[in-house]
Amino acid sequence: MTDDILTISDLNVAFSSDAGAVRAVDGVSLTVGPREVVAIVGESGSGKTVTAKTILGLLPETATSSGAVVIRNRAGTRETDVVSIDRRRLREVRGDDVSMVFQEPSTALNPVFTVGWQIAEGLRAHDSKLGRKAGRERAIDILRRVGIPDPETRVDYYPHQFSGGQKQRIVIAMALVLDPGLIVADEPTTALDVTVQAEILDLLRRCRDEFDTSIVLITHNMGVVADLADRVVVMYQGAIVEENDVRTLFSQPKHDYTKKLLGAVPRIGQSIEVAERKQPDADASPIVEARDLRIQYPGRLGRPGFVAVDGVSFSIAPGEVLGLVGESGSGKTTIGRAIAGLTRVTGGSLRVLGAEMNGVKERSFKKLRSRIGFVFQDPASSFNPLLTIEECVAEPFQVHRREMTDAEISTRVAELLEAVQLPRAYAGRFPHELSGGQRQRASLARGLALDPELLIADEPTSALDVSVQERVLELFAELQGELGFAALFISHDLAVVDILSDRIAVMYRGQLVEEGTGAEVLGSPKDPYTQRLLASLPVPDPVEQEERRTHLAALIESERGA
Repeated sequence: MTDDILTISDLNVAFSSDAGAVRAVDGVSLTVGPREVVAIVGESGSGKTVTAKTILGLLPETATSSGAVVIRNRAGTRETDVVSIDRRRLREVRGDDVSMVFQEPSTALNPVFTVGWQIAEGLRAHDSKLGRKAGRERAIDILRRVGIPDPETRVDYYPHQFSGGQKQRIVIAMALVLDPGLIVADEPTTALDVTVQAEILDLLRRCRDEFDTSIVLITHNMGVVADLADRVVVMYQGAIVEENDVRTLFSQPKHDYTKKLLGAVPRIGQSIEVAERKQPDADASPIVEARDLRIQYPGRLGRPGFVAVDGVSFSIAPGEVLGLVGESGSGKTTIGRAIAGLTRVTGGSLRVLGAEMNGVKERSFKKLRSRIGFVFQDPASSFNPLLTIEECVAEPFQVHRREMTDAEISTRVAELLEAVQLPRAYAGRFPHELSGGQRQRASLARGLALDPELLIADEPTSALDVSVQERVLELFAELQGELGFAALFISHDLAVVDILSDRIAVMYRGQLVEEGTGAEVLGSPKDPYTQRLLASLPVPDPVEQEERRTHLAALIESERGA
């Protein structure tokens, strides 16, 4: 027996399809030692998630695998090859020896059961004699250990009663409750804001240090890798192309793909060169102007309403890109929806393209909708899955340009797809047949279909790999420079916002706490929240990231003291 918790030897995984076998993992071999964090990185389709699922025997029936995936239990008394064991033995290994933290906690948790019941369910699956009281006590204990406040009460809460970060803590608690020696964390921070992400990374670090757990981290975020990993494995097209300790890999990458991956990471202070970009006209009438804007969602069953935006003032000049940043619940998406006429303004003033939105009637605003484009966060859910990409992009013409013939619409759609660098052949494909980056390009084409004066982009790159994100950001900057539309770019990623925006506005708990150029807001932030937001952003440099982590801890401690 070796000391390694996980040993993967010559792993090959292929999926059967109508066109024949598709090889997803090709001859992968790696090890994970006790209390070691090994990050497997690569873009979508690299094979990293398939490798992770193989460790827990979660591959679908269409998959065939060969090689060995050997897991050693915590006591070191048993080794199990996951590839060759039967389903009954596999169920014993899951939870006892290895557990998984899934990417999206909202789908990993059952909405109709309390979190305490769901944690105890895993315990009962491995110990049928466990009583209800004992299961509840262990659920409370593990919730306390992962940082859920008031666990004695909140053990009886349902998933929807927790924030995104707290739900991820609960998923981690479910993975830890049986005390496995290995946790596989698949993109555990992708859907989280940078401040919440920093808290989850600290929790995963505690899993290693306090629970003596080894971690396989699957991610495309190189800042997260620099923050947490001891060793890094880089995958490309199903194979490992480079492996090294984290400091060596970041400072001396050898493979061209690793260098490309690190080079694609957005950094604060970076810019995209765009030829002949028109400068915003600050003297012209603003495209958007908010004065003491207030948006309140009505309460239910006699409860008071929730104020999502409270006294916010800002403006967007013609041709200007305003970056709006803040964590979940800060009100940034609510502002974007109010500008698009999708959320009702309840107080103050919001003027969009000269129209007052406070008290606006749908009939009068409908004429303005064609002058506003919208790019959604997740194009997979915003596109109709039954329509082809051509039909999806053509929808704005069918609603607002009814005088256009089918031939004219088809020609215009082809021009738009060419503008966003999608091959003409993709027009006849369905959304699920495109990659995430390709779908987001199509979403951008649809948003620009009617030559809008204002484009609202809500987290358009948050779910994309860094290399794909880089290409989408360059495309956005080129089109904005060429067409000259004003834009509200909503994101929680400060580096992305800094690259694209003329000015940055920071939202916190419904209020605008800081506004200015990127150099002003990110170079010398004045508000404590902006300082914490900046310190929470992981950077792709293990040495600098360690210093930033210490700085963030000091900021949080000073806020508590104040």
